[in-house]
Amino acid sequence: MSDTIGCPSGLAPAHEPTVSAADPRAFVRQEKGESVLELSVSGARCAGCLSKIEGALTKLDGVSNARLNLSTGKLHVAWRGELDPRTVAQTVSDLGYKAAPFEPENSDAEGDAYGRHLIKALAVAGFATANIMLLSVGVWASGGGEMGEATRGLMHLISALIAIPAVAYSGQPFFRSAWQTLRAGHANMDVPISLAVLLATGVSLFEALNGGEHAYFDAAVMLLFFLLIGRWLDHALRRKARSAAEDLIALQTVTATRLDSAGHPTSVAAKDLRVGDTLLIAPGDRIPVDGSIASGRSSVDASLITGETEPVACHEGAELRAGTINLTHTLTMQATATVQNSLVSELAELIEAGQQSKGHFVRLADQASRLYVPTVHTLAALTLVGWLVLAQAPFRESLMAAIALLIITCPCALGLATPVVQVVATSKLFRRGILVTSGDALERLAKVDHVVFDKTGTLTTGQYRWTNPRTLPEAEQKALAALARGSRHPVARAVVEVCGTGTIAEGIEEIPGQGCSGTVDGVRIALGRAEFVGAEAQEHAEEGQSAAWVKVGDGAAHRLTFEDDLRPGAREAVDALRALGLAVSIQSGDRAAAVCAVADKLGIDDWYAEQTPEDKAERLKALREAGHHTAMVGDGLNDTPALAFADASLTPATAAEAAQTSADFVFRPDNLRSVAITVEGARSAKRHILQNFAFAALYNVIAAPVAMAGLVTPLIAALAMSGSSMLVTLNALRQHVGSTEEEQPG
Repeated sequence: MSDTIGCPSGLAPAHEPTVSAADPRAFVRQEKGESVLELSVSGARCAGCLSKIEGALTKLDGVSNARLNLSTGKLHVAWRGELDPRTVAQTVSDLGYKAAPFEPENSDAEGDAYGRHLIKALAVAGFATANIMLLSVGVWASGGGEMGEATRGLMHLISALIAIPAVAYSGQPFFRSAWQTLRAGHANMDVPISLAVLLATGVSLFEALNGGEHAYFDAAVMLLFFLLIGRWLDHALRRKARSAAEDLIALQTVTATRLDSAGHPTSVAAKDLRVGDTLLIAPGDRIPVDGSIASGRSSVDASLITGETEPVACHEGAELRAGTINLTHTLTMQATATVQNSLVSELAELIEAGQQSKGHFVRLADQASRLYVPTVHTLAALTLVGWLVLAQAPFRESLMAAIALLIITCPCALGLATPVVQVVATSKLFRRGILVTSGDALERLAKVDHVVFDKTGTLTTGQYRWTNPRTLPEAEQKALAALARGSRHPVARAVVEVCGTGTIAEGIEEIPGQGCSGTVDGVRIALGRAEFVGAEAQEHAEEGQSAAWVKVGDGAAHRLTFEDDLRPGAREAVDALRALGLAVSIQSGDRAAAVCAVADKLGIDDWYAEQTPEDKAERLKALREAGHHTAMVGDGLNDTPALAFADASLTPATAAEAAQTSADFVFRPDNLRSVAITVEGARSAKRHILQNFAFAALYNVIAAPVAMAGLVTPLIAALAMSGSSMLVTLNALRQHVGSTEEEQPG
């Protein structure tokens, strides 16, 4: 048996590691000349599992890429040649993990079921611990002989009746994990844990049946109780690290309207669309696949690509990207890609690739646990042999010393060192209006040295504000308001924000990319570009402002200016980040003048404008390759790939759902100072994690020799282990978040 760690986290497959009855060959697809298979892998929860699975698959003939996403359990394998897909699944199965064709709903259901089982096991262990300890207190109190042997034996037997079923049920997460890895020829941290629990229970049962003075049922169930606390905390935090790719895929239309050769419309599934198909796109429809306009003119909401709310005018021959929305007029378009090769799918792949990079992040707990199994097994064996051979001690006494060693060196403090700090920090950040959505986010954020901001909706409010309403005469302002109430354009909404509700103009007509017009009391009013309204001279708005023109009847044209305001606390947030030693830059899909204006206000010299989602992700990759640890702060769908590629990611609560899902932190949008507070909290959490690891190491250095010397019983060992866990928890409670302890409602 190898001493290789199979899964330090101890999260084991819930079922036997057999290939699903569904034949993997039916799920293979062709992409760019390669065969691609996606499998759902159960039981892989750590960097050791990931590297073991990917390493085994890349050794197969023809495999060019094997990538496992730990958050979703999705395994992506690509190969060239005649490799049998069943061989891929069987290779994963042979390592001790369940492999089946990837189905997100099944993966979610399995994760939820495992979490419910942990809660039930924790409840059972807690009940057993409390009741057995009540019985044990009576036995301890009678140490002077007040309790007779018969009464003591009865106490032990009652404890056995409580402990045995509790151990059998609550120990399943550890027993299954240990058995599966042992069958696969490996070992993990759950092997010595299972040995300690089973041996303590078995020896205690033997003592109880034979009238022994000491039984250690309380040690066995207490050990399970504390370990299950750590196991559930770890699972709960992992479940929060959901994939944003699923939210992006939800933006793909399920059906589309395809025109046949005679021009007759037919509703078809979007996944059945092929390159060259002619599609009918009505106003309000989401574009199903990438393509180009065959006929028609309209406005398109392209915020998925640019992050900007202002509609984009499009005409015949213009490109359309999947996921964008047609706003005003009916279009016909020709598909230039399938659903699998369109923008939304490409962004989903970018997000998964970014999350995969996070999956390779090796936690300190994983690194320390690699030494745990071989070390503990060796020490326990030496203890047993040493007492039998060197001390000539009875087998029972020698076995008790070995069991005490297994219990006292149980990695409970080590296992809690990270999750308990994360939970405390998460709770304190929540009270400051910051939600942590990823398990290891705090540890990653603590390493960050460069923060990248999106502009629109992140540094700014993302909504236009009419900056010069007083320059427009009252009568013309009323006419403008009536026209604006009938338009969805952001400029029109900014006018309505100032003028309020009221009447709506008649005969409103909107021309994409130009403006809109209508009549008020028989007088024509136009709002839009200078040439559209008939302005004789076109003036330019101030840097960083947007401009529109309005003309009522035959009167003079007036220039209206609009500005996207900075979010509250934006300047303070940038200054606070710099004070923490972090570099700050801006990446935006907006035009250069607008980005430059915001950068000047914030004192940021490093900025990039007119960035596509791919550009943002590539910039983050370049910073990583240059040795930087980055944090991305964004709010739009176009930011999701960059959020995934960054070492840590933050988004305001007003962000798109996919952006919130992709981000590690979601903060209140009313104050960007939350970004700096989060960084401070992450650094504080890392300090306390390192302190906990140092304590856990010191504890084991002292506890192991004491147990080997036979100076502790299994019960005292369990109490010592519990005490070390308590100290780790108390240390975690000492951490603070931010420069002050002022709290905001969550």
